[in-house]
Amino acid sequence: MMAKTLFDKIWERNLVTPETEDRPAILHIGLHLIHEVTSPQAFTVLKERGLNVRRPDLTLGTIDHSVPTLPARADGRLPYVTAQAEMQVETLRKNCQEQGIPLLDLDDERRGIVHVVGPELGRTRPGIVIVCGDSHTSTHGAFGALAFGIGTTEVGHVLATQSLLQRRPRTMRVTFEGELPDGVGGKDMALAMIAKLGTQGGTGYVIEYQGKAVRQLTMEGRMTLCNMSIEGGARAGMVAPDEVTWAYLEKAAGISLDRDEDLVSDEGAVFDKEIVIDAASLTPMVTYGTSPDAASAANGNVPDAEEGLDYMGFVAGHPLAEYPVNKVFVGSCTNGRIEDMRATARVLTGRKVAEGVLMLIVPGSEAVKRQAEEEGLDQVFAAAGAEWREPGCSMCIAMNGDKGEPGELVVSTSNRNFKGRQGEGVRTVLASPLTAAASAVAGRIADPREYL
Repeated sequence: MMAKTLFDKIWERNLVTPETEDRPAILHIGLHLIHEVTSPQAFTVLKERGLNVRRPDLTLGTIDHSVPTLPARADGRLPYVTAQAEMQVETLRKNCQEQGIPLLDLDDERRGIVHVVGPELGRTRPGIVIVCGDSHTSTHGAFGALAFGIGTTEVGHVLATQSLLQRRPRTMRVTFEGELPDGVGGKDMALAMIAKLGTQGGTGYVIEYQGKAVRQLTMEGRMTLCNMSIEGGARAGMVAPDEVTWAYLEKAAGISLDRDEDLVSDEGAVFDKEIVIDAASLTPMVTYGTSPDAASAANGNVPDAEEGLDYMGFVAGHPLAEYPVNKVFVGSCTNGRIEDMRATARVLTGRKVAEGVLMLIVPGSEAVKRQAEEEGLDQVFAAAGAEWREPGCSMCIAMNGDKGEPGELVVSTSNRNFKGRQGEGVRTVLASPLTAAASAVAGRIADPREYL
């Protein structure tokens, strides 16, 4: 028998109809995640065609993108930034109620960012196909699932049929050899890989991450790594499940699971592309341009790049640590989990955020918020002068009131540093929670190892 990759096995398990030259394959969808931004149009199409949701039990809704992270006003209403944002939330609530879809509403103690709550609730499972109208669905691949974002039309198709038309992608293996140094984590690994790969280097591929450094990561770190796969152009990213994976899911689901030992790439399996990265040589990373592949060592100099430096106000050859920051954001589906909160507190304990710097720390879910507060992390943040907010996507996408101002430099733990992503004219530097916290204390881009 021919050796198979992890992707091969998952594809075959979920294949309804094979691909032909003139027709894509049909895949069964094991979990469909929806939120308030990309689902309204899909529900409208269903209503126009007189269709119902095929499998509400395999669908899960949550509210994250449009909801403000500030508490309710005196009148009990949330301070939505626009009427449209509030309407998006109301529309999702109505659609889920009409179709019998479970919704983690604003008063639900399980609510949070879509790619944080899926794993927390044990709904993310190895071996299944997971989709959502959000590009960073690749996060769930950390559990040995095939997970990817889909468009609004496809959202409607999945709602109606619990299946999806797909062309088979190619496979890539990215191996991180050796052990990670202290102060270096999943975000730094992701930025280093994207810098090596380029924003289009993964186009048409599903990446499987292997190597000692990957196994060294917690599930939170693996989710961060898979989350950023899309920024290298990949269709998805995944890590084969191991004891760490199963233990996380059993705790989340509250039940014992059948541990599928076959969900690994076979010895001798052939990938279409191979990349090897020396994890032991990695350092804390930051971006210096306007795409995630423009990344370099936080303690280094600005590279000589063709694009992005004028917009960022950076000069080639100058130390990155020379540049002062205005705002720091810790959160998002990339780095809004409890491990990220702990890393942030590790740097902030006994220190103060630099004068003139606004630091927002936003948990990725209600569960993360509760756990952080039980551990006293919120008190560490408050003592340092940072703002502890309510769960939501926050400054990652700047459509909820949390944003920078034109010309400001924001160090962010989110996933995209495109022009205007965090507000018109805002300059974004992507970094890990450790690096973001160190930059908040220093008042400039900083190497977190100075503070560990």
